[in-house]
Amino acid sequence: MQTKKGALVILTPGFPANESEENWIPFQQSLLRSIKKLFPGTRIFVLSFIYPHAVSMYQWYGIDVFSFNGSEYKKIKRPLLWRNVWRQLKTIHEEYGIAAILSLWCGECSLVGRYFAKRNAVKHFTWICGQDARKSNRLVKFIRPAPGELIAMSDFLVGEFYTNHHIKPAHMIPGGVDRSLYIENKLARDIDIIGAGSLTGLKQYDIFVDIVAGLRKQLPGIKTVICGDGEEAVKLKRMRRDLSLEKNLQLPGMLRPGETITMMQRSKLFLHPSSYEGFCMACYEALYAGAHVISFVKTSNHEIRHWHVVKSKEEMQEKAFELLRDNATTYESVSTYVMDDSATAMMKLFGFS
Repeated sequence: MQTKKGALVILTPGFPANESEENWIPFQQSLLRSIKKLFPGTRIFVLSFIYPHAVSMYQWYGIDVFSFNGSEYKKIKRPLLWRNVWRQLKTIHEEYGIAAILSLWCGECSLVGRYFAKRNAVKHFTWICGQDARKSNRLVKFIRPAPGELIAMSDFLVGEFYTNHHIKPAHMIPGGVDRSLYIENKLARDIDIIGAGSLTGLKQYDIFVDIVAGLRKQLPGIKTVICGDGEEAVKLKRMRRDLSLEKNLQLPGMLRPGETITMMQRSKLFLHPSSYEGFCMACYEALYAGAHVISFVKTSNHEIRHWHVVKSKEEMQEKAFELLRDNATTYESVSTYVMDDSATAMMKLFGFS
């Protein structure tokens, strides 16, 4: 595709320090790979506020990345970080001309990006990706985004942001599945239930473990896996031991994205007990891998085949048992959103064609 003149700048809290750090905000990496593939003539810059924990400039698959080690700027020193980012934006704009700025999450990246864009007559958009839509996000009143500057990742986030901040995002562009991560050959579904994500209290993986314990009473040989790492990992290992689930539940830790996808392709069900979810990329990845999804939250206004929304732990366990015991349950790929399509929609909105 041909592109308009000017650079695209991505403002983000964190970015991989090198090409091997595949688990650092995978959907962000997937988006940039798609943009580079589909719009090869576009000059892209990434400005990462907090991670890597170093002030540096480096290349990531041919993209210029500037990191500012924002963890060193506490409280009243925070504006110094924003000043440094502003200066780099100014340098890029003077040398290349910035056509558009995309800020990930409606937080401090959006705060700096919006006011720089306004000062320099540059297009600016914020991608609302999750918890930044919640009422507790106090930065929104300082950012003062216009509806046309906001892109929500899901229907749920459009409504959540409007309810909490009285501004309705004008655009909805979801994240998308990276099809290159999937194995084309059909794999044996030798895992009954899988979960994947950050092991935090918000994700409620203790419910997952309780459900496995409940299902084992009816399905003694049940095989389950939780892929991920986080603050709740020790608690989950303790629960596994106390409930004698060592033979039924694997906790392999954080795997590479491709390895997690392969595990999904081997699984029958994807259990997602999170209490809040703006989009949940893992759910869509599991659907494309052919697994059924069971969750408490619904991020889309339309029904999605093989995605089952329940209201309680008891309902989640009952639905899982029903699907596993029913010989008529089919496990086939359900295609929803693809990252190449999301990247194309983004670039069209930014004015690239």
